[in-house]
Amino acid sequence: MTEALSFANALLPKSLLRDPDRLGGQSVGDCLNGDLTVRNGRIIGLTEPTQTHPPRLVMPPLAECHVHLDKCFTFSRLSYQGGDLSAAIEAQALDRAGWTAGDIRQRSTRAVGNLLASGCRRLRTHVDWSYGPDAATPPLAWHVLAEVAEAFRGQAEIQLAPLVSIEDLADRAAADAIARVCAASSKVLGAFVFGQAEQAQGIENAFAVAKDHDLALDFHVDETLDASFHGLELIADAALTFRLDRPVLCGHACNLATKPEADRARIIDKLARAGITIAVLPTTNLYLQGRGDPMGRGMAPVRALQAGGVPVVVGTDNVEDAFFPLGRFDPRSALDLAVSVAHLDPPFGSYLPMITTTSEQAMGFSPSWIDQTDVKDLLIYDVASVANFITSHTTPAPLRDALKGAKT
Repeated sequence: MTEALSFANALLPKSLLRDPDRLGGQSVGDCLNGDLTVRNGRIIGLTEPTQTHPPRLVMPPLAECHVHLDKCFTFSRLSYQGGDLSAAIEAQALDRAGWTAGDIRQRSTRAVGNLLASGCRRLRTHVDWSYGPDAATPPLAWHVLAEVAEAFRGQAEIQLAPLVSIEDLADRAAADAIARVCAASSKVLGAFVFGQAEQAQGIENAFAVAKDHDLALDFHVDETLDASFHGLELIADAALTFRLDRPVLCGHACNLATKPEADRARIIDKLARAGITIAVLPTTNLYLQGRGDPMGRGMAPVRALQAGGVPVVVGTDNVEDAFFPLGRFDPRSALDLAVSVAHLDPPFGSYLPMITTTSEQAMGFSPSWIDQTDVKDLLIYDVASVANFITSHTTPAPLRDALKGAKT
């Protein structure tokens, strides 16, 4: 029998264990605590904790479902001085006109390095796409980010999703051409839905080509507090009709919080039945939305969504660009802010799937349960609780490097 290995005084979040009842250990709030025993690369149990060692949190890799690696770290060179969503779009478009391959590669490589340092190993980046007559042609950033993804292969799994106007997908030929590009890459089709005149046809075509090409879907939708926008419900209706085999993720959905209670309940019910995941993106939405008087909160109603059975994940979104001038490439930072804004009450361990297992599933990956993941992929954070983990910016260490031989 292979020699057992041990790790003293481990904390394992219960929400990230597939079968917590089989491991033993002591229940300490939202974690199991004990000395970890490992054999053949898998955790086999917990014993009485060695109190001479400070507790440390064992985690699976983090997952980042929504970033923009093409735009990041551009704010310092923009003439933009703040404003709403439309102002940010205009300012970023002016900067994008001057992008070069070297510029995109340098900024995105820095961002991926930051995410790796946080413990993130799986991520999805949106890529601004050409509109109108050039909609079927991938932009420069698509090619560069594909090269960056390949350069980080073995360290991180990076998905690319085009950020296409839903109006362009209303043209079935263009939708099919873009879908073919996606099918040869990360197999994710993305679109921006913002009340366009042809959004219904575009959404229908998005689902149709996704079904034809076996693609996941990822929508930026209803990024507004105007309750009259209804793209999210159109997406839910299409999802119930087409029943894709791959996941559908909807980011933003800010105005779900401003809709009348009956409308909100109806839409949440559809989302739950369709199996759609909602990505809340607190930094960008708080910064750009609700600038009127009175100010609105600018974020989808997390608690109502979760109560209705809708999976919710948290994304970093924009970092130092026209859409958010600050930020950090670390899923913990986004979750930290979401706790405050969405009034997420303890125990905080119940929200960890929003930046790990649920986020992985929203991107089409298998979830990395701590008790089913090889120890070579597990991480140690030098923190004494889940709350400390969420608020910290410490760099994790590999669990396998800290394991010690134990008598069997």
